[in-house]
Amino acid sequence: MTVDCMVEDPRWEALEIEALAETAICATLERLGLEPSVFEVSLMVCDDARISALNADFRGKPTPTNVLSWPSEERGAETPGEMPHPPAPEDFGPTELGDIALAYDTCVAEAAAADKPLADHATHLLVHGTLHLLGFDHIREADAVLMEGLETEILGKLGLADPYSQA
Repeated sequence: MTVDCMVEDPRWEALEIEALAETAICATLERLGLEPSVFEVSLMVCDDARISALNADFRGKPTPTNVLSWPSEERGAETPGEMPHPPAPEDFGPTELGDIALAYDTCVAEAAAADKPLADHATHLLVHGTLHLLGFDHIREADAVLMEGLETEILGKLGLADPYSQA
């Protein structure tokens, strides 16, 4: 598993973000029966100003958000609630799944509001972003149920609480 990590905001370094990303992304790939060693993800960790600009450019929403993802190709399922099409490994070199960006300020604020460690929240967002790279989405209700269930299961295997529980 290769995580190509670009640190634009040095506050992320205290979290050992690259190791955290490798753990979260590997756990996600393994849960889906994919061999992590043949895949690559690019990760940019930045601040709210940078993610606001990206959100404006790519989604037309000039506001900060916690995570953005750009899959290398469309893998989504046509039928709501179905599993997306898995990526096919390249013959030579790692298969690029896409790019993920995390915003420090928003992640810190959300973690504080949820009374959870930043590392736990960042791990959730990395799992969430990786699932997006793999074709999962949460726009349609059936797709959201599938994606959130996988997130909860993967995080549970990492020893983290269900991020969607109301407790």
